Amino acid sequence: MVALLGKRLLLFVSSYLAFGFLTCTSNKTSSTTTYILQIDKWAKPALFVDHVQWYSSIVKSVTSKPSKVDDSGDEDRIIYTYHTAFHGIAARLNQEEVERLREKHGVMAVFPETVYQLHTTRSPLFLGLENRYGTSVWSDRLSQSDVIVGVLDTGIWPESPSFNDTEMGPVPGHWKGNCEIGRAFGRHHCNRKIIGARVFYRGYEAASGKINERDEYKSPRDQDGHGTHTAATVAGSAVHGANLFGYAYGTAQGMAPGARIVPYKVCWTGGCFSSDILSAVDQAVADGVNVLSISLGGGVASYYRDSLAVAAFGAMEKGVFISCSAGNGGPDPVSLTNVSPWITTVGASTMDRDFPAIVKLGTGEILTGTSLYRGRRTLSTQKQYPIIYPGSNSSSPTPSSLCLEGTLDSHAVAGKIVICDRGISPRVQKGQVVKDAGGVGMILSNTAVNGEELVADSHLLPAVAVGETTGKLIKHYVSRDRKASATLLFLGTKVGIKPSPVVAAFSSRGPNFLSLEILKPDVVAPGVNILAAWTGVTGPSSLPTDPRRTWFNILSGTSMSCPHVSGIAALLKARHPDWSPAAIKSALMTTAYVHDNTFHPLKDASTGVPSTPYDHGAGHINPSKALDPGLIYDIGAQDYFEFLCAQGLTPSQLTAFAKFSNRKCLQHFANPGDLNYPAISPVFPENTKVSVLTLRRTVTNVGPPNSNYHVAVSPFRGALVEVDPRTLNFTRLHQKLSYKVTFKTKSRQTAPEFGHLTWKNTEHKVRSPIVITWLPPL
Repeated sequence: MVALLGKRLLLFVSSYLAFGFLTCTSNKTSSTTTYILQIDKWAKPALFVDHVQWYSSIVKSVTSKPSKVDDSGDEDRIIYTYHTAFHGIAARLNQEEVERLREKHGVMAVFPETVYQLHTTRSPLFLGLENRYGTSVWSDRLSQSDVIVGVLDTGIWPESPSFNDTEMGPVPGHWKGNCEIGRAFGRHHCNRKIIGARVFYRGYEAASGKINERDEYKSPRDQDGHGTHTAATVAGSAVHGANLFGYAYGTAQGMAPGARIVPYKVCWTGGCFSSDILSAVDQAVADGVNVLSISLGGGVASYYRDSLAVAAFGAMEKGVFISCSAGNGGPDPVSLTNVSPWITTVGASTMDRDFPAIVKLGTGEILTGTSLYRGRRTLSTQKQYPIIYPGSNSSSPTPSSLCLEGTLDSHAVAGKIVICDRGISPRVQKGQVVKDAGGVGMILSNTAVNGEELVADSHLLPAVAVGETTGKLIKHYVSRDRKASATLLFLGTKVGIKPSPVVAAFSSRGPNFLSLEILKPDVVAPGVNILAAWTGVTGPSSLPTDPRRTWFNILSGTSMSCPHVSGIAALLKARHPDWSPAAIKSALMTTAYVHDNTFHPLKDASTGVPSTPYDHGAGHINPSKALDPGLIYDIGAQDYFEFLCAQGLTPSQLTAFAKFSNRKCLQHFANPGDLNYPAISPVFPENTKVSVLTLRRTVTNVGPPNSNYHVAVSPFRGALVEVDPRTLNFTRLHQKLSYKVTFKTKSRQTAPEFGHLTWKNTEHKVRSPIVITWLPPL
């Protein structure tokens, strides 16, 4: 089965299998690096008092004598011990020691240290959480207050008004965590909103050396800003008059403003290390969190080799909902991270708010772009400034056209507006390079990779970002007119933009090459130009040269879309405390919408054509509908385990997921597509004789006790779809009914076909996306 899976994926996505984890391994057998060991807690010999003593004994039994390169003792080798969502240790070992450890009794799996990277208001109104008349789904804030959201990120800036705890009641009784103190972070910085805070740095320090505490807070305090932004997006308190230099002025608040926040700081200047992340997940589950929001990723590995996937499985078993960002690798296909079916994977989309700016050419032509510039330097609207493009006529960007550090000739650009191609370096850094070279402004031009998607930035000089088509037009003007000129104008904030939402070009795309039967991403949510709280020690551009300070910042990325879903999950958990993580995901997916505010299908910003489920998953989240989905597709831990069995994992590989209940394969699923997932993804094998596939699903009634549904299925070019039965008649709440979907090939298609299956009645529409794949014949 494993060999077959490898062959079929090689055929289907052979050009994309270069993805992988960044691992911190060494070629030197004598030097140590961090490894994560999963150990069977039930295998502890009786002669050991506790697991810690046993783990220490295991490490001591394989460690070599200390070398001059690494003279630490055995006691210092273990940097973390995991007890809750994951069982085992993180330890510094050399390669020879690791090989000896693999043979030790009770050692189930060994994971090399992995470096993860961050995937870096109007959204409540846009999402329908409130309306223009003041009514909202937040009215039941008392129940929200019992929900705790853990945010794994760069920490938190506790002085932000977004974390004000006024009117919040006592800390929930199920909270068992702590408020850890450190540089510039005391116990008084925790309150009834930030009810705890923790830091995890041992893995980072083991790989990168001691943290320089003069340059970085070795405490929950956030100097990067990313963690403060995501935490406020999840559950920030209402702040009236929030804005970034006047842009996006209004009331900023999180998706679940009544919920509690706990920052788990796992990210540092050199990245986020898997041993620290794993310890944070393990501790968060023990602390009593209900939701975990993780806006970071580190590539894709097999389920049993992915330490975060294994830890997330343990958290799911404990009833914790986990939301992760899909990644910013779009629009390339097969660019997703965090693809395990027990994780909710979130892509990014736009809102109906924009920050327009214009480029007025010397010809009088006016071109539209976007910007968040608001500074002392301004360009006169009554004057034209010379434009220069430091690139060539070739369509390929060059170092100078990309405005990389040290590539601009100050004599050539002084006093001019410089056209810079997007890519390689941060967008705001290009403006700094232009400014340092004497330029008076910048036009940031998208390339084919970004298409027409516009992302606003808080530039350090007058600058406007334009789409690829507009950029080409301006470059053509410059190439044919030696006296080409322009000026830049900034128009503030505009709402009611159409079409919206649009799938962001940077949002990572499917298919999920680990399991074509599991559609990823699951959903998309607002992730472009999101206003939320910010750190007090870093400027909004994040450049060290930026002296500006602000309470709020506007950022884009799937890092921003993930906490939207985490916050909505907190709302659903508050409304339905008995719902499992799978039930919450089901409600989000089956109520998602796939049409924009012009009533046309959602579009892909990179191409301008309709997006597919590989881009938007089940669709764009619709919180008010998700609160009352009618039916849910529930999945238990054993079901996920059966899915892994159907994937062909060996008994030794499966042990990573059987730590709590000694689970065994019961062979419930004929194939992985039988997992009770809200999306339906049949995969026809290479064998052309297989022309019929049947998948099974079970829905649970969470609507009115007496509910009747009938089914509707979109037509497909390559297959006939039959559903049995075609009606579902419920007579009580929480009743479960099953159905099967049979796909009969009419003509094998060379590309996947997309459609949907919907159970509907007068009150509810429960929609499941369908993706039919025919693998190429052998």
